[in-house]
Amino acid sequence: MICEHSAPLLNDVRDEAFSHFRTLGFPSRKVERYKYTDIDKLFEPNYGLNLRGLEMGVNPYDVFRCDVPNLSTALYFVVNDRFYLPTTASAHSPLPPDVIVGSLREYAEKGGSIADIIRSHYASLARSADDGITALNTMLAQDGLLIYVPRGVQVDKAIQVVNILRSDVDLMVNRRVLVIVEPGASVRLLFCDDSADDRHFLSTQVVEAFVGDGAHLEMSCLEETHVKNTRVSNVYIRQERDSKVEHNVITLHNGITRNRLDVDLVGEGAECVLNGAVIADKSQHVDNNTLISHLAAHQQSKQLYKYVLNDHSIGAFAGRVLVAEGAQKISSEEINQNLLATADARMYTQPMLEIYADDVKCSHGSTVGQLNDQALFYMQQRGISLKEACMLLQLAFINQVVDSIRLEPLRDRLRYLVEKRFRGELNKCSGCKLCK
Repeated sequence: MICEHSAPLLNDVRDEAFSHFRTLGFPSRKVERYKYTDIDKLFEPNYGLNLRGLEMGVNPYDVFRCDVPNLSTALYFVVNDRFYLPTTASAHSPLPPDVIVGSLREYAEKGGSIADIIRSHYASLARSADDGITALNTMLAQDGLLIYVPRGVQVDKAIQVVNILRSDVDLMVNRRVLVIVEPGASVRLLFCDDSADDRHFLSTQVVEAFVGDGAHLEMSCLEETHVKNTRVSNVYIRQERDSKVEHNVITLHNGITRNRLDVDLVGEGAECVLNGAVIADKSQHVDNNTLISHLAAHQQSKQLYKYVLNDHSIGAFAGRVLVAEGAQKISSEEINQNLLATADARMYTQPMLEIYADDVKCSHGSTVGQLNDQALFYMQQRGISLKEACMLLQLAFINQVVDSIRLEPLRDRLRYLVEKRFRGELNKCSGCKLCK
């Protein structure tokens, strides 16, 4: 049934992934990169699987109104784990010619040069033999999202992809994304995760991004779901010579989130900037795990992850920077800063360096602290209530990450959403039917 409702190209790697999953199983806490999240517990409940590709009875163009003002994005939707294109959609693409945003399954079935490109990239970076979650996703994914930017093309309009979870029953979805940015090209991507129904959702996601020589990829991921949502996401990025990647991940509201980000810098002069911001309260759990591999000389990397944790929430950050033998002239900075707003919140932090070269400049550090009593006293002396003072300090703390996002309309929108989040308000835009 899985193969019948997918494409032969995707089916070619399915049996091998199943074999790897049978060997690996779900990663336990004994696996170093999963020790802060109990994966077995996440997959214990029974979830439905939409293996026949049944329509979920939602038109996202009618219900989604939470777009970023003044950003003027090229807007696309993925409902659960399938690319959604309504029959009323215009045939005119807002993107340059030859830029593709569409169903991975459909383009794989078309054949021709695009199918050859998919075949040479799909499941080559996200290797199922190395990770149980990646193997599980590869053996179950039936469709996905393809984003292809040809050589030398500069995409001025940001591409916004809205992932909507929709179901009448508890559902597991397996989302797949393949991003190919050819040499000299550039593109900005914005992924927004939302839930349309008050159901338990479990989503696995595997993203493979290939960034060619001199190419530029800016990818921002914003999660605004609900407490019944569990998200396990693995992102794999490969950078060639003189390429640049900026990756931003913002978790504003969730249930349990586990993000893995692996960046392989294989070409000289490659550069990556990774930013993360987490706001969690109640019993929410957010685990970010990163690995940056410097595999050639004259490369740069920078990481900044910040957490604000309230109530009984749990946060985790484990970041490793690997400098391979012979990878000289490397500059790397890794920072994780965390604010525990309550005594019951918990944070686990583990920044790491693994260096096999002698001409490098690498640093790493982490801090875990509470709200500054002197600053709170100072603000109350000037007529600001204690609650408002706490909110302002938390806002100032997390805005360092928000301010680093280069896309100005998105940056301004995030400032607004972050402030609403700290004030305990749900994000509900005028006319939006998703947030009730």
